[in-house]
Amino acid sequence: MSHLSREIDVLKEQPSGRLIAMGFAGVILFGALLLMLPISVREGAVVTPIDALFTSTSAVCVTGLIAIDTADHFTVFGRTVVALLIQIGGLGVTSVGVGFILMARRRVGFKSRLLVMEALNLSNAKGIVKLVKAVLLMTLCFETVGALLSFVVFAQDYPPLEALGISVFHSIAAFNNAGFDILGGLRNLIPYQNNVLLNLTTCGLIIFGGLGFLVILDVIKHRSFRKLSLHSKVVITTTIALIVFGTLILKATENISWLGAFFNSVSARTAGFSTYAIGTFSNAGLFALILLMFVGASPGSTGGGIKTSTLFALVQAVKSAASGHRPTAFRRTLPSDVISKAFTITLLSALVVGAGTFALCVLQPQYSFIQLLFETTSAFGTVGLSTGITPDLSVASKAVVILIMFIGRIGPLTVASLWAFGSDSAVWYSEEPITIG
Repeated sequence: MSHLSREIDVLKEQPSGRLIAMGFAGVILFGALLLMLPISVREGAVVTPIDALFTSTSAVCVTGLIAIDTADHFTVFGRTVVALLIQIGGLGVTSVGVGFILMARRRVGFKSRLLVMEALNLSNAKGIVKLVKAVLLMTLCFETVGALLSFVVFAQDYPPLEALGISVFHSIAAFNNAGFDILGGLRNLIPYQNNVLLNLTTCGLIIFGGLGFLVILDVIKHRSFRKLSLHSKVVITTTIALIVFGTLILKATENISWLGAFFNSVSARTAGFSTYAIGTFSNAGLFALILLMFVGASPGSTGGGIKTSTLFALVQAVKSAASGHRPTAFRRTLPSDVISKAFTITLLSALVVGAGTFALCVLQPQYSFIQLLFETTSAFGTVGLSTGITPDLSVASKAVVILIMFIGRIGPLTVASLWAFGSDSAVWYSEEPITIG
């Protein structure tokens, strides 16, 4: 018993980032094992260990990249496992854990509060329990409404019970920004590219899921853009700008409808649903999607990428460097540490995408550079869009993509901090400038 206590104490001493990474890894491995059980696999289908691990990672990291079709390979039980993994991954392992603690009417410890604070990118642990309750309730409300609206569409093509299952799965996947579908045949939402209700319902779930829980709560509380926090204003304005940018670019470069351009612009921001075959897009359209995927959603949301606020901080920093004035936004000055963190995250993210693309170029030379860059960026941004090459990747390439999805979900800065733990130095050196530019 004392040995177990020592192990628990050792775990408690670990940094929050490491515990979060271990939590995600544990859920991924457990999910992979469940997906390999006979009860999870459809009769006649084959699910290899690497494909089970790939599917579980993609679900927990709310990505949506698939090596095997979810509907064609998994039973109702297997699809339920995938849906639960998406839900856990979207809410975050720590938030779900705190939710179970609350349901058991247990006290939420200080370490658990710190983990949630780290996972949701909060500045302090004040009001954590209340926030988690609000997040869980908000998720339930959005997904319920999304499922009901989706059911109206799917009930026209499927029996009521099957339509209900598809609707619930789709709502969970959409709100958590995971581009999984269970329609079969690797079709995604292409059969519904002209269905306005399903397109707008899906976009609504993606946008709200990608804004971040804190922003939604801020909007509900104040109901006035002027009264919102600086963070909320930055997230909302940047989100709108990116959606408009993506819609215009995709409409200009691809032979698709305005609805299709809007949908794919929204979906590219970490959701991964598609109403058109992405593999048929031009290089210009693919590159536009790559830019959107790299930016991703917002902090504290269900999405990935470098985040909208990071992009905003970078733009303000460039304007500041060009004008010689301090970076400002909405009559507020951005702190220097925010600018520094934005550049650090962007650099680390670019290194991850660059290294991943290089590895895939070595392992899969038969594909074009734009296809492999697209695949890597989609994995890092936890998007799920693909030009169609994912099922044909080698085992080694799938392992690379799995690692990139994992890094993209927990964040490159968190990954970098795992090795920095315990290396703090009390030594301070004098400053000396170097020439830049």
